[in-house]
Amino acid sequence: MILPIIGYGDPVLRKIGEEITPEYPNLNEVIANMYETMYNAYGVGLAAEQVGLSIRLFVIDTTPFSDDEDLPSSDQEKLKGFKRTFINAKMIKEEGEEWSFNEGCLSIPDVREDVFRNPTITVQYCEEDFVMKTEVFDGLIARVIQHEYDHIEGVLFTDKISSLKKRLIQKKLKNITEGKTFQDYRMKFFAKKGR
Repeated sequence: MILPIIGYGDPVLRKIGEEITPEYPNLNEVIANMYETMYNAYGVGLAAEQVGLSIRLFVIDTTPFSDDEDLPSSDQEKLKGFKRTFINAKMIKEEGEEWSFNEGCLSIPDVREDVFRNPTITVQYCEEDFVMKTEVFDGLIARVIQHEYDHIEGVLFTDKISSLKKRLIQKKLKNITEGKTFQDYRMKFFAKKGR
């Protein structure tokens, strides 16, 4: 089932996600719905907070990046078919010289900014089987993971840009909060909830 994506300004996007257990209600359905919602919005990652759940869960599929002809073919191959569910993720290490990449977010439509992140990360997490694993990721895969990991920590990519750039996008952010934006996927806006 395709879920509405929570728009910028909703407090759930600022909550730190809680760890979950295999007994979490309808977990497989939640994960399936998150993938369907992400694909419907042409995203490469989606965190539970973006569908209104304050839990430590995010999904990733970097396949769309594999079509980027500017990337070396070895990177394109690595990105193709990289699909993973991250449950109770914990960032162990972020290393290497930070590099810039133009990021966007399904919860913040029509806003894209250059964000600096480390190229290599070590993450501890579980997949659907709840077996804990520790893995090292790099490049664009690491970046997507860092972006989604930030969501479960209550951090948005706009928090990582300069104060000048924040001022320049303030009007766009206000419009998103008020639901004055159009995109090809369903969204839910804080100001429209009547709170």
